[in-house]
Amino acid sequence: MSRTVPVPHGLPMERDAGPFDPPSRITELREAHPVSPMLFPDGHEGWLVTGYDAVRRLMADTRFSSRQDLGVVHVPYETPGMPAPTEPSPQMPGLFISMDPPDHTRLRRMLTGAFTVKRMKQLEEHIADIVERQLDELARLAPPVDLVKAFALPVPSLVICELLGVPYEDREDFQVNSARFLERDIALEEKMAAFGAMNAFLAELVTRKRAEPAEDLLSDLARHDDLSVEELTGIAFLLLLAGHETTANMLSLGTFALLEHPGQLAALREDPELLPGAVEELMRYLSVADIFYRYATEDVELGGETITKGSTVVVSLLAANHDPLRFEDAGALDVRRQARGHLSFGHGVHQCLGQQLARIEMRAGFGGLLRRFPTLALAVPADEVRLKSDMNIYGVHELPVTWTGTAG
Repeated sequence: MSRTVPVPHGLPMERDAGPFDPPSRITELREAHPVSPMLFPDGHEGWLVTGYDAVRRLMADTRFSSRQDLGVVHVPYETPGMPAPTEPSPQMPGLFISMDPPDHTRLRRMLTGAFTVKRMKQLEEHIADIVERQLDELARLAPPVDLVKAFALPVPSLVICELLGVPYEDREDFQVNSARFLERDIALEEKMAAFGAMNAFLAELVTRKRAEPAEDLLSDLARHDDLSVEELTGIAFLLLLAGHETTANMLSLGTFALLEHPGQLAALREDPELLPGAVEELMRYLSVADIFYRYATEDVELGGETITKGSTVVVSLLAANHDPLRFEDAGALDVRRQARGHLSFGHGVHQCLGQQLARIEMRAGFGGLLRRFPTLALAVPADEVRLKSDMNIYGVHELPVTWTGTAG
């Protein structure tokens, strides 16, 4: 593993280049060696893939498995209380993000009808109403206000609760537990307790849906006799977690990024038609769901390297989306950029199922926020904003904002 580029020991995670850029160590690696060997904390010799072309190729190649029960998938950072893995993890039923075809195909096919562009379009007006109601609530508050708590988290939580048929009054519990589950540096027992609580809540919910179906997505799925309660629970877990954590972090971190780039914010206020493209650019620029894993099921050539069978491969979507070989001036936020082709929703068979829903929520969220709060500003210095560098989905823990007046 001798290289002109030093082999990193574990995944570089410190956001030392600023709140919106990849860690400087990862940028250096991408520029010198987009497919780089990496020594994991448990001694495993795996790989870190950071270049846009290599990441895209890897995610489309089924020889790189998403399953965690095929072989040992190694973790590239220390986790308190977690012993080094020596055997494959058990497969959680229904968690199709960690499956390969044909199992992945079977479950995903059941969901594609619920997330069609047409069905999402029908939801668009309803989502706009949810956003407006939340903006009304926000406008009634006396600033400074935490935008995460007052807007960025409630909007996607309301939407996904309605879509799935999860009682919104239960959101406090699942938000606390999902946040604990996504924390990197907590003890394994705490993480598993949070997972267990969410799982128990969802198992009870899907059992109820099967007995008394309503007009919602979980009821639709519960009508499939070939899905077990365990599979339904796993699907519900994935959709609930992905459906509110990612969008909530995009709304808060995206607002922070716009406030830190006043020229881009002004351009967006002056020309609201830039909004759909700006949403794509914010997703590229921020890549809140950054780190993904694959397991090499055979020897594979990638980027001039041979990735041997049994290797754990770590993918950085943030680094790929900041690759200057794919996006000109990639480190800059440019709301006029054509950022289509970004990898923030993944690529290949696992490309995000709910991407149209996320786009609609973000267009409504950012558009409404900029329209209703023309004087929105940070209420604290930017370097005091607490970043989620300790979480598996990046964002801000809080975003204190202020304003001097609202628009109708």
